[in-house]
Amino acid sequence: MKSTFQDGQVVLFQGDSITDCSRDRSDITSLGKGYGSIVAKLYQTLFPEVKVSFVNKGVSGNRAKDLLERYEEDFKAIQPDYLSLLIGINDTWRRYDNNDPTDAEEFEKNCRRLLTQVKQDLPKCKLIMIEPFLLNSLPDRASWREDLDPKIHVIRKLAKEFADYYIPMDGIFAKYEAEEYTCTQLAEDGVHPSPIGHRIIAEEYLKLFLQ
Repeated sequence: MKSTFQDGQVVLFQGDSITDCSRDRSDITSLGKGYGSIVAKLYQTLFPEVKVSFVNKGVSGNRAKDLLERYEEDFKAIQPDYLSLLIGINDTWRRYDNNDPTDAEEFEKNCRRLLTQVKQDLPKCKLIMIEPFLLNSLPDRASWREDLDPKIHVIRKLAKEFADYYIPMDGIFAKYEAEEYTCTQLAEDGVHPSPIGHRIIAEEYLKLFLQ
């Protein structure tokens, strides 16, 4: 097995609370308790001789527009060699808890602007896009599909244009829910993964680089 990442490279995890996962924002080395931490630990176990810097800059509650606002400090300044992006669920959630919707057109506009900036400023950076997901763990979650599904299609569309790697996480979780776990075992509130859910995301992530 050969390491995809090289000595001195930087792998950046970006997104919302699913990525943030209780990281210490005052500590650049803190990866939180989620899939980013699992990816880093497994990769470092497999390739202890390869010195890769894993950085988590996910921020709980973020929408696509928030990523744009912190682009200079939390994307460009990091100068990642690999960037993974998981965003979208809060662009849906705020419609239902705050009456503050983001339609699919605005979501695409914000994501496209972000991705265009990344490709312009970081042309050698490899982009991993992870589609947002939702599980029917609570009674109201199924109704969110009306809002979220168009955003998932936006991410899939943009991935064809911008991404070097794509993880169809909504479909992957649906498969696990159908064959192996209940919705609540994967994400108790349908949004935030359990330890099992984070492990699955990490495994899917590493599959991209351990062929």
